[in-house]
Amino acid sequence: MRHPRLFSLMAILLILAAWESVCKLLAIPDFILPTPVRILTVAVSQGALLLPHAGITALEVFMGILISLLVALPLSMAMFAHPSIENAIAPFLVASQAVPVFAIAPLLVVWLGYGIASKVLMAAVIIFFPITVSLLGGFKSCDREYRVLFQLMGAGFWKTMRLLYWPWALPHFFAGLKVGVSVATIGAVIGEWVGSQQGLGYLMIQANARLRVDLVFAAILWLSVMGVSLWVLVGLIEKKVITWR
Repeated sequence: MRHPRLFSLMAILLILAAWESVCKLLAIPDFILPTPVRILTVAVSQGALLLPHAGITALEVFMGILISLLVALPLSMAMFAHPSIENAIAPFLVASQAVPVFAIAPLLVVWLGYGIASKVLMAAVIIFFPITVSLLGGFKSCDREYRVLFQLMGAGFWKTMRLLYWPWALPHFFAGLKVGVSVATIGAVIGEWVGSQQGLGYLMIQANARLRVDLVFAAILWLSVMGVSLWVLVGLIEKKVITWR
């Protein structure tokens, strides 16, 4: 396909049109399954209600990303520099993803309260793993011949890290970061579901209890826009940083 973006847009429009048609032909009520037009209308008309909650969720996501980066970057370098650290920490990294997030969220609320801290930490837990694993894999994938060349030139480990390993691992890092930011909203929303008084997750619970399914879908739409925007933003940064690709 010569125009993949156009093809994707046409596919999305076709799905939405089919959704709209089925809902109208079968006369499905809005409290069961609202039409895309109804969802978009509510997302725009209820912007004054949705925007403050979306701002809280976005803040939780951004703080979660920041914490994940502050921990994942030095930890990945440490594990690459000292394989014994990787052997010791790897089981905990896998366990952090093997345990369902719904099982962790109530504990974080008990430990950290109903404020923003438990939601930030939940988002950070989800984002942390793909960034760490991808960056570590990028370091390890460096061509052996380049490693030998730097050794012959007398470069130490940290100089080699700065001039060779990091540039080599950047595509892997951004791939992991894209995955992380695209699912970051999951952790924040689950934390808001378990215990919160603000955020899109909290709004979805309240709207669902009142059978405002259209408002629930409107919140999902805002979350989707947030996730896609973060993914696009990381892609733009990647193009600016990795200029040699």
